[in-house]
Amino acid sequence: MGKVLDYTAPGPLTRVDGVDVRALEPLGADPVAICEVVSELVIQPTDAQSLKLPEDRFVENQIRSTDALLGLLLAMDPSPLTSGRQPADRVVGTCRHFAVISCALLRYRGFAARVRCGFATYFQPGQGVDHWITEYWDDDSARWIRIDSEVLGKDVIPHAHDLMPGDFLSGGEAWTAYRRGEIDGTQFGVYGTQNWGPAEIRGNAVKDLAAVNSVEMLPWDEWGRMTEAYDGKTGPDYDLLLDELAIVCATNDIAAIRDLYFHDSLRVPEEMIR
Repeated sequence: MGKVLDYTAPGPLTRVDGVDVRALEPLGADPVAICEVVSELVIQPTDAQSLKLPEDRFVENQIRSTDALLGLLLAMDPSPLTSGRQPADRVVGTCRHFAVISCALLRYRGFAARVRCGFATYFQPGQGVDHWITEYWDDDSARWIRIDSEVLGKDVIPHAHDLMPGDFLSGGEAWTAYRRGEIDGTQFGVYGTQNWGPAEIRGNAVKDLAAVNSVEMLPWDEWGRMTEAYDGKTGPDYDLLLDELAIVCATNDIAAIRDLYFHDSLRVPEEMIR
């Protein structure tokens, strides 16, 4: 159902067609180096507040498409992306924006790459904090290598270029662990908010399915039955669907990943993909 997934090709939100090629061409062929570039292209809203950036800059974190994000960056500083940016000249965004731009640039350089939505366990001891990362396929090791562009080169985790199992749980992985009683669901959620618990795991599982279908939405976007789930109004049938989702997303079965995405409760409405 639908087109075949190709993780080397841009999706609707990871296109860079409208970006000046002169800004992109200096990018090298090393995936870690590409993601290191991205670590200096985005600034978190809290850091932007510390710099006292103008209020109208903060709407930038509502932008979904890479084309538009890079367009803003180049409007502030037209130099190649590899030149780095002063904090005030970076686009205001979240971990999702680091991950999506990384994915887009990796695909531009021919790497099979995709974004994952889930939870990082390296920010707060004993907690899974809502987070987005990028992964790319490595032929030599025949595996997806997970990389966190936001914290590359920072004193957060020493191997941000190659996250170890358990450092980051995708939404589906966290859901499976929760259903098996391996994690405390109340300790998974969004840092700095009251949004913690199994409902957050449900939401990130659905967002992760969209992401591995090359539809990388904003962290606060909701569709399908997600709002009901956050409100505690879904039942066993929805949880069983998420069980299936978690199994499928843990495989490399591209056809199954694509087919499940078209379930009425899981597919992102076309009007939201912009």
